Amino acid sequence: MKKSNLKNRLSTSILLIFLLYLSFNYSYILIISLILISLFSWIELKGLISKIFIKKNFSSSFFKFIIQIICLLYLTIFSWNVFLGITQYNQKMSMLFFICICIFSDVGGLLFGKLFKGKKLTKISPNKTISGSIGSFVLSLFLVPVFYMLLDYKIISLGDLVILSVLVSLFCQLGDLFISFLKRKAKVKDTGDLLPGHGGILDRFDGILFAVPVGMIIYEFLILGI
Repeated sequence: MKKSNLKNRLSTSILLIFLLYLSFNYSYILIISLILISLFSWIELKGLISKIFIKKNFSSSFFKFIIQIICLLYLTIFSWNVFLGITQYNQKMSMLFFICICIFSDVGGLLFGKLFKGKKLTKISPNKTISGSIGSFVLSLFLVPVFYMLLDYKIISLGDLVILSVLVSLFCQLGDLFISFLKRKAKVKDTGDLLPGHGGILDRFDGILFAVPVGMIIYEFLILGI
C-alpha cells in the first residue's frame, strides 16, 4: 500500500471513528449520518447494478429496477432499526459492540493476511486469505471481555457474547465478499471515491450493513428469548 494512500486511509478512519462517537451521543447527528450513509450506499449499489445489467432489453431493465428497489428498502429498514436500537443503554452498547466487531474484523483480516499470507480464501476477492479470515474472528473476540463489563450481565452471558462476536464477524466477512462479488461483476475496483484511501461508502460500510442487522436479530432471539 502506498504511503499517501495509507495516510489517507488512516485520516479517514479517524474521522469515521469520531463521527461514530458523535452519532452515539447526539441523536440528530446519528439521523443525518444514517440518511447520508444509506443514500450514498444506494447510489453506489445502483451504479454497480447498472454496470452489471448493461443490456437494454425489458427483462434486464425490469430485473435491475426490482433489485434497486429491494436495496433501497433494505437500507431504509437498516437505518430505522439502528436508530430505534439505541434508545436504551444496553441496546446502544450492543449496537456499538456489533459495529466494533466489524471494525476489528476488518483490521484483523488485514493484519493476519499481511503477516501470515497463505492460501487464498476465494476467487471472488484475490486479496483475502484464510489466515486473514481467521484473524478477523480472533481480533473480534478481544472485544468480548470489554463489552461483558459494559453490558448488563443479568441479560447477557460471556458465552452469548462469544457467539455474537463470531457470528457478526462471519456476516461482516460475507458482506464484504458480497460487495466484492458485485464489484468483480461490474468490473470496478471501488464502489466510489467519496472516502480517500477507502473508496466509496460501500467499500467501508459493506460488512456493517450486513452484520449489524444479523447481530440485532441474534441479540433479540438468542439473548432476550423473544
